Amino acid sequence: MVTKFKEKLNRKKAKIAVIGLGYVGLPLAVEFAKKGFKALGVDLDKNKVDSINLGKSYILDIPGEEVKPLVKRGALRATRDYSKLKEVDAIIICVPTPLRKTKDPDMSFIVSAAEAIAKNLRQGQVIILESTTYPGTTEEVILPLLEATGLKVGKDFCLGFSPERIDPGNPTYMTHNIPKVVSGMTKICRDNIELLYSQICGKVIPVSSVKVAEMVKLLENTFRSVNIGLVNELALMCDSLKVDVWEIIEAAKTKPFGYMPFYPGPGLGGHCIPIDPIYLAWKARIQGFEPRFIDLASKVNADMPEHVAERISRSLNNRFGKAVKGSKILILGLSYKKDVTDTRESPAYEVMERLRERGAIISYYDPFVPESSLKGHKIRSIKLTASELRGKDCAVIVTDHSNVDYDFIVKNSKFILDTRNALRNVRTNRSKIERL
Repeated sequence: MVTKFKEKLNRKKAKIAVIGLGYVGLPLAVEFAKKGFKALGVDLDKNKVDSINLGKSYILDIPGEEVKPLVKRGALRATRDYSKLKEVDAIIICVPTPLRKTKDPDMSFIVSAAEAIAKNLRQGQVIILESTTYPGTTEEVILPLLEATGLKVGKDFCLGFSPERIDPGNPTYMTHNIPKVVSGMTKICRDNIELLYSQICGKVIPVSSVKVAEMVKLLENTFRSVNIGLVNELALMCDSLKVDVWEIIEAAKTKPFGYMPFYPGPGLGGHCIPIDPIYLAWKARIQGFEPRFIDLASKVNADMPEHVAERISRSLNNRFGKAVKGSKILILGLSYKKDVTDTRESPAYEVMERLRERGAIISYYDPFVPESSLKGHKIRSIKLTASELRGKDCAVIVTDHSNVDYDFIVKNSKFILDTRNALRNVRTNRSKIERL
């Protein structure tokens, strides 16, 4: 299998399918197409499939000018038809892995993808899971479904795991220059998967087992969650001590060793950092281990939207003698991080909900998210005008987008709570500004 697969890769004859055309899957498919392979995107979302086949992109990191020529020359196409998987040599699974309301892992998207692959599995194919999940998923969930066909891993097909490391909105690190960790159920599997990713990634790091690779991703994001939890708790402490947490961090990061700066904020957002540690904690409990450190950090981070709402209530009262009930509050930024359209798990929604519960009148502005919904009610971004800002009792910077005129906001607002230190360089009207 290694020899045949290598020959196909070397001759650019291997066909690559990517299941799930989101922030992870589409960049992967595009990268393979750019390197001369035939890339097939598979997704149930008709809008995504139609968009790709028209040469259009719905992801900011992948411009339409990059997609259109690939589609035109037949290097990239998309489909909702899973039977097309029979035609490809490698299949990469990049589907969502959310949490259930009970905070248990929701494996339904992975299971559905694996079942579709099993129906179309043929000898010689290479299957890779990239979706972030708990250690053991590849071996315990996907492998039995594929081997139920009668084909055997390492003999008839290859199976492995490679954690995605996409950072949406990051112009420096993208699919081709982020080191790629790979693993396989057998040595043959790992060798083939390493060969595959070496076609599009500058550096590939093989590890000893799929469980190790699955843990790598969880470690990376749990590391961030725990350190953000630490600095969020420090921010709460600094608030009570009446000292500036941002100044403390800036001074601390001048130390050239033994310290890495993390920054407080209104809570965690995105698909990975708020969720991955919970996957790891869930698996730990299954094994009889209590992950106290992870749980504490998750709780601190989850409590930050409530702290933001409480801080607004306190500041309105102290500054204007005004209750939060009936106050007009503008949320600046709805996406989970700067300069992206992704709103998954964004703390902005929690902040808005907490303020609404207190009786505040809420509106939002986000140049990347023209409309959304809150508790089933459609909401739309306002136009950021001087009159809109002057009519609000408080503006809250929840997401610090780069294309926002913060001097304009400060000039025309009565009061701003900055949860991201976006106004650190503003020199005028600083009495209007409070930082988290």
